[in-house]
Amino acid sequence: MPLLLKKIADEYRHSKANAVKTDKEKKYILIYKILVKMIIKVEIPENTLLPPTRKLAEVLSVSRSTILRVYDILILDGLIIPTQGSGYQIKPKERKVEPKQESIHSSYPSFSKIGKSFLKLGPNLVANSGQDLAFSPGLPPLDIFPVNQWKNLSNKYWKEIKFSNLSYSPSSGMDRLKNNIANYLKLTRNIHCDPVQVIIVSGSLQSIYLLGSILLNPRDKVILEDPSFPNVSAILTGLMANIIGAPLDTEGIDIAYLNKNQVKAKLIHVTPSCQYPMGIKMSEARREELVAFASKNKSLIIENDYEHELHNYHKPLPAIYSLDKESRTIYLGTFNRMLHPSLRIGYMVVPHHLKAPLEIMLKHSHRFVAPSIQFVLNQFIEKKYLHSHVLNLIETVSERASFFKQNFTTIFKDTPLQLIENETLSLQTLIQLNEGVKDEEIFKILTQNNISAHSLHKCYLTPTNQQGLIMGHCSIPKPIIKNKLNRMRNILDNCIFEP
Repeated sequence: MPLLLKKIADEYRHSKANAVKTDKEKKYILIYKILVKMIIKVEIPENTLLPPTRKLAEVLSVSRSTILRVYDILILDGLIIPTQGSGYQIKPKERKVEPKQESIHSSYPSFSKIGKSFLKLGPNLVANSGQDLAFSPGLPPLDIFPVNQWKNLSNKYWKEIKFSNLSYSPSSGMDRLKNNIANYLKLTRNIHCDPVQVIIVSGSLQSIYLLGSILLNPRDKVILEDPSFPNVSAILTGLMANIIGAPLDTEGIDIAYLNKNQVKAKLIHVTPSCQYPMGIKMSEARREELVAFASKNKSLIIENDYEHELHNYHKPLPAIYSLDKESRTIYLGTFNRMLHPSLRIGYMVVPHHLKAPLEIMLKHSHRFVAPSIQFVLNQFIEKKYLHSHVLNLIETVSERASFFKQNFTTIFKDTPLQLIENETLSLQTLIQLNEGVKDEEIFKILTQNNISAHSLHKCYLTPTNQQGLIMGHCSIPKPIIKNKLNRMRNILDNCIFEP
């Protein structure tokens, strides 16, 4: 430990001495970079315990909170792990172990067709790591979430709770929260609905699973935008739906293509506010075309408005739900992308004829979202904390998106990676790859080095030569964004790019 302390201290003094006067990096960024470099170069071996926070702070003449902040970022990067009673340890590298093959006894019942269908999806699911924040798509700026406000509201709930409130809760959600969400949608999205049409769920994927379960028989047709959310197509594939990809044009899903090919389907899933992953904002005229198409073909529309607050705050377009006069549209919203993904709470606004089967399905499966979370979220809305957070969210995402794009363009100049400009504000950016570069190869290398991104070609439903990366740009502060982009460039220089 004394040798490690001395080595870190020497590196810190050297870095400070060589820092340019105009360098505005804070102490914690400098210390963070030093430790990352030492970990990557294996100057600190795996499983090594890092110096205690107080001791390291004393040696470097900084506050203990500075060291705690550095260690927190290293935990989020997946480079160190906290160990109870021991401190912080360098995370050991994962080593694949071949699973033992269990003999399947012939007397065991076989899986259902749907069970087998979902089993096939295992390796194909797209998920963010719990630790690698940079550059996970779909993550909001986690560091701006008002933790203290949420904690105080949560403490209030548990302080005032009665034993009778610890029993079961309504499957579709608490009435007060549903009322507030209905009012929120009227004010922000011009969606007029009865609170009984609001169903509280854990998120959009649960909504799609529930809807697919009550509406789809095997081989029923479902239209998805092509490309589309891989996890949405995975759920519908698991439910044995016949998925039809609809191409996009500059206004969104191509209705002319569907009409020309006489495509008919029971369900149509769209992301109109900011098409994932291409970022196209569906025009009002195209929304009206889609409503007319659904009416003509007796289809239902799933309007997945996953980041509405970012896309429509300044230049709102009417929701498809508000244009639909035949109750054919199910509106999906989520608080997981607005607040933080570990919250696990969202909602559906459903036509009256779907309300009963969905509530029964919930009652016999997922039961309900935890009342404590519903209560706190409801208070968060009523006390106007949500409104303040949305304004802060828009400002922070806009600032970090601009910073990411500017630095990415500079750092990856003259490389096969080209950033695609998009005026629609979102939590992710699309990076196009030049011909001959495979996104899966880059994805694998970045994952091995604790950097997250998603593959563009995995979003396509039909065979394609399109190659690209989907990268989140706002979950971490600007100095870390720049540092991670430089590290990403160094990694790819050594593995992918020709010298």
